Amino acid sequence: MAETNQSYSYITYGARVSADSVTTLLEHALDSMALSAGRPTPICIWGLHGIGKTELVRDLARARNCAFVYIAPAQFEEMGDLLGMPQISTVKQKGEVTHFVAPEWVPRQPGPGILLLDDVNRADDRILRGIMQLFQNYELVSWTLPEQWLIVCTANPDGGDYSVTTLDEAMLTRMLHVTMEFDAQAWARWAEQQEVDPRGINFVLAYPELVNGRRTTPRSLVQFFDSIHPLDDLQEHTGLVRLLGDAALDPETTQAFLSFINLKLDRLPSPEEILLAEDFDLIARRLDRLVHEGDTKRLDVLSVVITRLNNHLLLRSTEPSDPELANLQRFLLLDLLPNDLRLAMAQELTRSKRPGLMKLYAVPEVGQLLLKKM
Repeated sequence: MAETNQSYSYITYGARVSADSVTTLLEHALDSMALSAGRPTPICIWGLHGIGKTELVRDLARARNCAFVYIAPAQFEEMGDLLGMPQISTVKQKGEVTHFVAPEWVPRQPGPGILLLDDVNRADDRILRGIMQLFQNYELVSWTLPEQWLIVCTANPDGGDYSVTTLDEAMLTRMLHVTMEFDAQAWARWAEQQEVDPRGINFVLAYPELVNGRRTTPRSLVQFFDSIHPLDDLQEHTGLVRLLGDAALDPETTQAFLSFINLKLDRLPSPEEILLAEDFDLIARRLDRLVHEGDTKRLDVLSVVITRLNNHLLLRSTEPSDPELANLQRFLLLDLLPNDLRLAMAQELTRSKRPGLMKLYAVPEVGQLLLKKM
């Protein structure tokens, strides 16, 4: 069936920012919660499907060593799924009374912790009305969220083709809001840490405009990259690659990936190859062939290589060895590297203040370039 390219006037709330800024907001809430005896205001992260909202919250909880509880209110059919089930017990001077036994998923131990209500506006309106008290008081009639727990929600935009329930002002004003948008640079850093297929990372950095929020989303791209990971030579399996691409992505994305393969851009040198090369001239010639396409100089290709090299150096825990630093210096001084890209790369590396990377100031050509821009 042919797909339609229809745009919508999506309704979201809060600043439209990258995943890095969303993480900053959540970290601020967790830090503030640790310093205060009060309850933090719940946070709602809006964004298109497959952009990584849920994974971001889960990864942050893991990185901060926070307890993490995930629920999908859309799966709740009755208020009992939220409140728990009634139970009769005997109380002195009152006789038999009915009270609710909290559901199994309810956190019972003090935090720090994050309770994630995923796709909150896909829940039935009755469930949403029941959740309002939880947002306001961190409790329901049957249970109270322990201290040091932060409530986080995710939501898809209203005003489009999503099957969502519109949140009224009474619900909206009980939360802080932010809208997460796709940012290729932030995604690439995450993908490096998750060991996504390097060819896929190169492709997204080269064609970020294809991540359009329809079938081609960060989530569907990762699914596609996982499916091609066992294939060493993609050119030998273009039929299978097309089949897998059409199964997960928009047709134009699949075609762009096949063109990416035909241009041999899936064979860009990896950060490890650049840093560990025993003969750097081989790397330089290989880059020169990939960058010069006829009479055109592919600066976008250089930008992809630089981004991946920077991410590799900044995300790993060890400092570059002397041979690695020597190759990094050779890379920075390549004739095919324009001064603006050279400066941007050196600035990002030295901004980290890591001792091993600060040695770049000792390279006369690089040091002079950096000092001129200070």
